[in-house]
Amino acid sequence: MPTPPRAKRHPYDQWSPDARALDIVGDKWTLLIIRDLVGGPRRFVEIQRTLPGISTEQLRTRLARMVAEGLLTRARYREVPPRVDYELTEMAQALAPVIGALSSWGRDWVWSAPKDGEMIDLGAVLRAGSGVPLRAAADGAVACVVTDAEPAARTYMLVAGGSALRYSETAADGAATITGTSAAWISALGPKGSRDGLDIAGDWRLAGAVLDTIAPAA
Repeated sequence: MPTPPRAKRHPYDQWSPDARALDIVGDKWTLLIIRDLVGGPRRFVEIQRTLPGISTEQLRTRLARMVAEGLLTRARYREVPPRVDYELTEMAQALAPVIGALSSWGRDWVWSAPKDGEMIDLGAVLRAGSGVPLRAAADGAVACVVTDAEPAARTYMLVAGGSALRYSETAADGAATITGTSAAWISALGPKGSRDGLDIAGDWRLAGAVLDTIAPAA
């Protein structure tokens, strides 16, 4: 059994729902870990790979706390080498619209082209689209393909349905496919929202609705 994490060092000690929420999710890394698990369970090393700047011990401590607080489940498999998966609970899944709103606020107020030294993870930008309200009615899955990802082309699935967008790593083939190089995607997802380098196949209206939601054209 993992050692229970120590109590939070600096609780807000205020009887207010927002303060209670921030006691749970206000620590550094917590919301980004939830963002990176919206598509389904991941192993420790897979989570660490998406979070530049976090040490192994920091991540281990943060995950243990999130399990103890009911945000994650931890499943250990009898494999060689041992495999441990972390997955969002219903409590954490309910934060997808919060992360989506934070992503939209960041795009509106502090977004820019990549800065020197920033890790560029297109998957992180697309995962942050989970919970973002759709700007136009749409229904269906869109495959976002990065053609020059290493070691092979990488596909990210975004599903439009109801009133919001959802990221998925298990969705079937999409009704539309958006294809481009890393540079083309950076240009499209950046503040200028230039889609000149992207190719769209299939349902153009659906693809446009998804792009308008995650990367409004300037």
